[in-house]
Amino acid sequence: MITVIGSLNMDLVIQMANFPQQGETVLGEAFRTSPGGKGANQAIAAARLGSQVTMVGCVGNDDFGNTLRTNLEQEHVNTKTLMSASAPTGVANILVHHNDNRIIVVPGANYKLEPSHLDAVKDVIEQSKIVILQLEIPKETTAYALKLCKDANVPVLLNPAPAANFDIQWINDITYITPNEIECAQLFGDDFEGILEKYPNKMIITLGSDGARYFDGEYPIHVPGYMTKASDTTGAGDTFNGALAYALTEGQSLDEAVYFANIAASLSVEKLGAQGGMPTLSQVYARMAGFDE
Repeated sequence: MITVIGSLNMDLVIQMANFPQQGETVLGEAFRTSPGGKGANQAIAAARLGSQVTMVGCVGNDDFGNTLRTNLEQEHVNTKTLMSASAPTGVANILVHHNDNRIIVVPGANYKLEPSHLDAVKDVIEQSKIVILQLEIPKETTAYALKLCKDANVPVLLNPAPAANFDIQWINDITYITPNEIECAQLFGDDFEGILEKYPNKMIITLGSDGARYFDGEYPIHVPGYMTKASDTTGAGDTFNGALAYALTEGQSLDEAVYFANIAASLSVEKLGAQGGMPTLSQVYARMAGFDE
């Protein structure tokens, strides 16, 4: 079982021909609401591939919260550990222009997820094959989740986004950490080769369409990405992390798991929405075999 401890948001997505400049008003081309939040996205990415997934998070007692809960259940994610709060459900305002996006997150109920909530689901955490964390919940809750996982000897996959909420003191309690290039530079500096060597088989730097890099203890490894025509890159990183967790819990080597996650991410960007393009297992294997369904 994979347990995801993290955020749930309703994405408010606007497609546009040009991003507005300071003080400028532009006309958008389309608007939609779409379930999101890095935690929920990663949970659904893993569940769609076939993992048994439990989501630990917090939503508001409002329409967005009800929609997000229902969406997870329809994706076969266990929501019995999903909390409700008086605060409004988190939202993300996503501006999409060609292959780029700009995102503003209002955490809302996500910041009501407290360490005491994790005590209530301690047995779920202890039974997990891996726990996935991101940083869209309070830092003290993330720190407590790491402690519970360490005490139970449960591996942790941490996606350090947003990077500002990361604490370097956590690094020894993390099994796998997956920053992109910008996040890695912000947190560890831009000597990527040195950073990878310092954290062998732990630090996995994602490179978008160029794949991912890590150090296996002897050699630097570059796992190439799969070139594809992107429609919306919003959920690519979350798909990578959910797929990586799936592959690792299925017993794949780190090299195999990163390659698998790259393929899953390449499929995710071909459709609109953070969750819209997240692939099934058969779709990933079809692309790995050289043909798509």
